[in-house]
Amino acid sequence: MARLRSFQRLAAHYVDIADFLLVYIEEAHPSDGWVSSDAAYNIPKHQCLQDRLRAAQLMREGAPDCPLAVDTMDNASSAAYGAYFERLYIIQEEKVMYQGGRGPEGYKISELRSWLDQYKSRLQSPSTVVIQV
Repeated sequence: MARLRSFQRLAAHYVDIADFLLVYIEEAHPSDGWVSSDAAYNIPKHQCLQDRLRAAQLMREGAPDCPLAVDTMDNASSAAYGAYFERLYIIQEEKVMYQGGRGPEGYKISELRSWLDQYKSRLQSPSTVVIQV
């Protein structure tokens, strides 16, 4: 949840230049599977989409201002983006511009912030136009 709060702060800071979306995928540490000793929630493996939707509401509570999508039960989004357990992406005009490492070790808000800072600087810098006569 601490990472989710960091993401929420980042999203609030860059709301003027980017749209943010959370995608809830399958549970990394289900209570009836590979249980983590520091799991904050008791969420069993999702048996149906309704299970996944209920679990996703916990994510919504951690980032209430950010739109939330839920992966399909065949985990299509997770498979397409290699998101298991967690991952950060920047997609611009249907092209991946930034792909963070796989979480938890590769989940680095600082890298995402750096990319967004550079992008914001480019947006605010006047472009040089060369006109040939």
